[in-house]
Amino acid sequence: MISPPVLKKGDVVGLVSTARKISKEELNFSIDLFESWGLKVKLAPNLFKSDRQFAGTDEQRLADFQGFIDDPDVAAIICVRGGYGTVRIIDEINFFPLISRPKWICGYSDVTVLLNKLRKIGIECLHAPMPFGFPDNTPSSLESLRKAFFGEKLTLQAEAHPLNRNGEARGRVTGGNLSVLYSQMGSETSLQTEGDILFIEDLDEYLYHIDRMMMNLKRNGYLENISGLVVGGLTDMNDNQVPFGKTAEEIVADTVQSYNFPVCFGFPAGHVQDNQTLIFGRRASLRVGNSVELIFEDGGA
Repeated sequence: MISPPVLKKGDVVGLVSTARKISKEELNFSIDLFESWGLKVKLAPNLFKSDRQFAGTDEQRLADFQGFIDDPDVAAIICVRGGYGTVRIIDEINFFPLISRPKWICGYSDVTVLLNKLRKIGIECLHAPMPFGFPDNTPSSLESLRKAFFGEKLTLQAEAHPLNRNGEARGRVTGGNLSVLYSQMGSETSLQTEGDILFIEDLDEYLYHIDRMMMNLKRNGYLENISGLVVGGLTDMNDNQVPFGKTAEEIVADTVQSYNFPVCFGFPAGHVQDNQTLIFGRRASLRVGNSVELIFEDGGA
């Protein structure tokens, strides 16, 4: 895996939206925060454009993202929000320049499409809070992003959960939003899991659909050879008039009960206020016991 250079004060971070539209006012908090870290902020030319729910047309969003890939002055590309839309441009993006000049690409939720593509081509990236949500994120989650950017040691912790399966695992961290992972099956951005610590999270899904997606992962062999499973926020789940009969966490636990890898639930990442940064593609050690630790190794390992 290629690890992009750590950031230093004076570096430029580019703000772009590959999905839903956003206003300048909604970014003021994040711009101030990045500048307090000593970073310079560059806004994509079409960032505040609007096309239906999207931040401009597919062509405009593609041009913005590709422009930041090609711009030698931009050290990191930060997707400002999710929603939907990244899949509409993913196949037109030329990632080749990142091989010789890697840079951090950050986001979560709909941005899972980008993160999976980077995992497959061998470049580390950040499953991280996005500027749209910064005002509501905990200081700890924003600090985890700063640490990842500047190459500081990143160790994340969680409390024990009744459904956890204790054990230890080591592997590269991968995954993302479960609904997006499910939607990418069979495509060029399909999930890659063998030997990895798989992370999943989701928001506003029906419980039966969580079951459907987990069964899809299982039937397609994506759970066979993972080294561990980290379950983040399964937030604001919905049920039918006839109840499904299990919580989202119980559905996941039931799906993986026949495997031996360690599993932890309630990990602080995903659509939660305490959305901790994960370095996708980076090796980490997972320890599940009386508490949970996810310890990322130094870059380049």
